[in-house]
Amino acid sequence: MIPEEKVREVADRLSILEVVSDYVQLRRSGANYLGLCPFHAEKTPSFNVNPAREIFHCFGCGAGGNAFSFVMRMEGLSFPEAVKHLARKAGVEIEDRQLTPSERQAQSERQTFQRINDLTAGFYRDVLCAKPEGAQARKYLEDRGVDGETGEAYRLGFAPDRSDALVRHLKSQGIELESALKLGVVKKSDRGWYDQFRNRLIFPIRDTKGNVIAFAGRVLDASLPKYINSPESELYHKSAVLFGMDMALPSMRTENSVIIVEGYFDHLALYRAGVRNVVATCGTALTTTHSGLIKRHAAKVYTLFDSDAAGRKATIRAMELFLEQRMPAYVITLPAGDDPDSFLAKNPPEAFTACRDRARPAFEYFVRTVLAQTPPDSVDSKVRIIDELAPRFRKIGDPVERDLYEKEICRLLGVTVHAFRKRLGGMNLSSRDLRDGGRQTTHPQGDPLQEMLLTLMSGYSEARREVVQFGPENLFDGAYLDLARLMLDTLSDTDDVQALCHLAEKIEGDEIRTLLSRLLVSDDHLANIDWRTVFDNCRRTKEKRALQSIRDIAARLAVLEPDSEEYAALLRQADALRTRKSKL
Repeated sequence: MIPEEKVREVADRLSILEVVSDYVQLRRSGANYLGLCPFHAEKTPSFNVNPAREIFHCFGCGAGGNAFSFVMRMEGLSFPEAVKHLARKAGVEIEDRQLTPSERQAQSERQTFQRINDLTAGFYRDVLCAKPEGAQARKYLEDRGVDGETGEAYRLGFAPDRSDALVRHLKSQGIELESALKLGVVKKSDRGWYDQFRNRLIFPIRDTKGNVIAFAGRVLDASLPKYINSPESELYHKSAVLFGMDMALPSMRTENSVIIVEGYFDHLALYRAGVRNVVATCGTALTTTHSGLIKRHAAKVYTLFDSDAAGRKATIRAMELFLEQRMPAYVITLPAGDDPDSFLAKNPPEAFTACRDRARPAFEYFVRTVLAQTPPDSVDSKVRIIDELAPRFRKIGDPVERDLYEKEICRLLGVTVHAFRKRLGGMNLSSRDLRDGGRQTTHPQGDPLQEMLLTLMSGYSEARREVVQFGPENLFDGAYLDLARLMLDTLSDTDDVQALCHLAEKIEGDEIRTLLSRLLVSDDHLANIDWRTVFDNCRRTKEKRALQSIRDIAARLAVLEPDSEEYAALLRQADALRTRKSKL
């Protein structure tokens, strides 16, 4: 762990202007510097750097933070890695603490594993490029339009049709085969050691830094299984790895979006066509870890899975994950029978771009899929359709989007909104809302009044004291409330806004970090605003919301059985809201 004083020394020696200027061309604009955002494509600059507060924020995509978080996002680094990266630039020496014996052993073992994978990748690459045994694989790739440059980008290889080719190579390099066994590149039986991959085209699987962590082997004919993947190991956890992520990151940052495909050749076909913001699942279903990884680097997701039953299931699973992440997700549809490889073999890249531009929102795709499978031609089928849609419908976080989908579903089914809500048990408060105590989340477009009060709090200690006395929970909602509490804890009785800027590197939640950077990067427009007026307006607005919440609960109570558990929970919720309202 890097000592806090070393982190502060690095931050003090480097200005954020110096760090960002290595990546972005900036020009002065008032107290800030302005440039084109490196994290999404834009023609009009919306990326702001405030050198006085050592903070950046993009008003286009919402990215924000300090110098460390900027480098983390640009280079795909962890926080300690970003500190060390900037320490080298600043000339600050960071001594790693002495490792314990067990840590040294784990580090040594990991380095051995990495060497084995590098040797394995190099061996298969050499067979493909230079050995007679690789001729059939070279011909196979040529027939599929894969040139040498593309093969080098993927570091493609070929496992010869010999039982111990890799075994012999690793032994010649002084590798203990027991270590290679743990990575799954070799196996052992009563008859001795043998290779895991034979007579297969090899796709190395790499982490975000480009290190080879596993392999996928594909047959060159129609035999089964088509693919064999490395087992999980110390280096490779398939639920946390996406194929091609290291190749996609630069484009993901500029496009601010990502396309998810199923197959390695699907990925390769799009790469050849110049579409670089693409990742593929490594022979496994998309996971929450995958979606979280994607959210750190992109703001929009496209899925491009097969059109068969398995592909539709994978698409719906992806939709659920990205609804939970509150990320816009779209489904790209190709002509029947086509995958990216076959489609691009007979169409120019522009045709694929057109398909992507016509992509439908994932939830709309899901609704149409359910209706195609169960036509709404009877009361029973309509009820079954609503029951199928309900769990996913409840995951839609944006109230405007949810309202529009509610109207569209009711139109397609020929039912009233009242009937739809009654079947759902009322949608004004979901079970998640009840678990959260009825606390509202921040609207995606923001609440100007709450944001204004938070910004004024950063500069006026008397405003903070008034908020403490009144209770921040009686003025703020969702992420605004979380940030208000952080600000109060950090600033206390000081007006040192720089302390808030340093706070950015410690905030784990993306939403709160983004909100903080947006508020602090530019607040000149509030110079003549009276904080007391904003405070009073926030108080009155919260009172109106409390009243509306009570009405929402009353509407839901009307469709519930009085002896149900949810009915009792809602009554308690209403009582709590009335108590809070009485304090406003």
